[in-house]
Amino acid sequence: MAHMMHMKNLKQKFFISLILAIPIFLLSNMMGLQLPIHIQFTGSHWLVLLCSTVLFFYGGSPFLSGAKMEIQMRQPAMMSLIALGISTAYIYSLYAFVVNYILHLQPHVMDFFWELASLIVIMLFGHWMEMKSVMQAGDALESMAKLLPSVASVKQSDGSYLDTPIEQLKKDDIVLVKAGERIPADGVLIDGSGSVDESLVTGESRAITKQINDTLIGGSQNGNHSLTMKIHATGDASYISQVMKLVSDAQKEKSKVESISDVVAKYLFYIATGVGIASFIIWLILSKDVSTALLRMVSVLVIACPHALGLAIPLVVARSTSIGAKHGILIRKRTALEIANKITIVMSDKTGTLTEGKFKVKEIQSVSTKYDDNQILAYMAGLESESSHPLAFGILNDAKAKQIKPVSLSNIETLPGIGLQGILDQNTKLLLVSHSYMDTHQINYDKTTFDMLSEKGYAISYLLENEQLIGYIAQGDEIKEDAKTFIQGLKEKGITSMMLTGDNEKAASKVQQLLHIDKVESSLQPQDKEHIIQTYQAHGEKVMMVGDGINDAPALSRANIGVAIGAGTDVAIDSADVVLVKSNPLDILNFFSLAKNTTRKMMQNLWLGAGYNIIAIPLAAGVLAPFGIILSPAIGAILMSASTIIVAINAMMLKL
Repeated sequence: MAHMMHMKNLKQKFFISLILAIPIFLLSNMMGLQLPIHIQFTGSHWLVLLCSTVLFFYGGSPFLSGAKMEIQMRQPAMMSLIALGISTAYIYSLYAFVVNYILHLQPHVMDFFWELASLIVIMLFGHWMEMKSVMQAGDALESMAKLLPSVASVKQSDGSYLDTPIEQLKKDDIVLVKAGERIPADGVLIDGSGSVDESLVTGESRAITKQINDTLIGGSQNGNHSLTMKIHATGDASYISQVMKLVSDAQKEKSKVESISDVVAKYLFYIATGVGIASFIIWLILSKDVSTALLRMVSVLVIACPHALGLAIPLVVARSTSIGAKHGILIRKRTALEIANKITIVMSDKTGTLTEGKFKVKEIQSVSTKYDDNQILAYMAGLESESSHPLAFGILNDAKAKQIKPVSLSNIETLPGIGLQGILDQNTKLLLVSHSYMDTHQINYDKTTFDMLSEKGYAISYLLENEQLIGYIAQGDEIKEDAKTFIQGLKEKGITSMMLTGDNEKAASKVQQLLHIDKVESSLQPQDKEHIIQTYQAHGEKVMMVGDGINDAPALSRANIGVAIGAGTDVAIDSADVVLVKSNPLDILNFFSLAKNTTRKMMQNLWLGAGYNIIAIPLAAGVLAPFGIILSPAIGAILMSASTIIVAINAMMLKL
């Protein structure tokens, strides 16, 4: 909103200043140039003075106030250069007016009213175009903010539904979303089923079929069926608000390239001021004409404005982070965009990254005469009842399908890298563990059966009662449709692929063979993944780790770039540099593509901005004057504004 107001003010100032400038252009001469149309009448010079004065204080106010702020902060830069240029032109023109028309002294002193008018009008136009580009760079976020409907149909205590402003929605409200309406807030589907279009929210191109207990994201478009949902998050806690905050924070962060740009822009003020003063002195000595010398100095000050340089990186970043957000790629740390081009190895968790993470029970077996298979499943479901691990959902879904009620246990505890434990009664402790626990504690189990199930790629868990084996369960997971394309894409980029998994060696090996993964480490605990990353980094590798933001948090934090995949609506993951909303591994390749294109645009804009100054400042100072090549302040202003617009257009051409 602030950007919009500022842009409207600039637009208004530009058009009013243009109207004020027209009589100045028609009634006064450009330095050394007679226009084809030249009008003059008695007192016309007073009209020029009046228009120029209003134009200086009104049209020049953004530059004068900007310069005041820069000087107060002791960081003179672009605005200070522009203000110095137009102030010099105006003050000297006032002096010329007094000499020519009040004191009537000879010889006639040339004024700079034409140059003053052209400078202000051209630079206002440049600033207006710049602000428009900044607005467009962040339009993806602005469009996301407009996705939410203004009202929602909320269920009342009497069972009726009432249209309620979404600002008044509360957690646990029951809302009816009719066919074709937008979902008003984040929540869960409690009645009905149908397809939902999330393309404008997460970038998911295909409509997603939603069933009861599935997550609904505010701003998504409902399909052809009515849905009843329970609100889980509104306002700042909503997905869209979190995304906008993440992107806003990322845009405020400085990247390495931008820091260089800031330093160059800072010193350019002192260089330009020095060159401007030097050119004034030299031209005064050579030409013996104050007007000519002053013209050179004003040209240098105006043409040296580091406007394009100051915009070079921020515009690219605004565009990049907005494009990423629109496609479900949330960049939390901008440095990830630069580091991505140096990544040599991508380490991925298996479950949820390369596989769907939707386990299904393939085999469950009691090995105790005390319990049957259903009792074993009931105990396992009791242990997993409070877990969010993918293996837990497979067990709980199987128990639900078989209408088996989980056994109530107390003191359920997650044992990192081991499994779960819980208390059945004062004499009975239950554990659900992996084969590595069995081996470490020398508990006997059928290794032939284990090998057979492992070769099928199944994850096997063992149920222990007071350290005695009473049953096991084997669950299968499906490899993601795009996982093979993802691994192949890494190979084409010259990046090594590596899978880190807590699964047994044979199950991991099967996935490796199917996907042609370069390296695999299996039977890992969370701390092992972090150690492996550390080891590779010690050997000079730049590591990207892809996993979930909870179990893999230490590894994500340790990696050069940590990528949390499949975050859904929970995007505030502190351990990750990049958050992928969807569970599609191809988004990792999209991130690499975005990072490469972003860095290229940054460097292009840096050279466009700096290159312009390197060439233009000597020309403005009159280095090529012996060859008849001299840049006037007006031409300088045009070139300065043109360089800014070119940089802005180049940034807007950034694509995924």
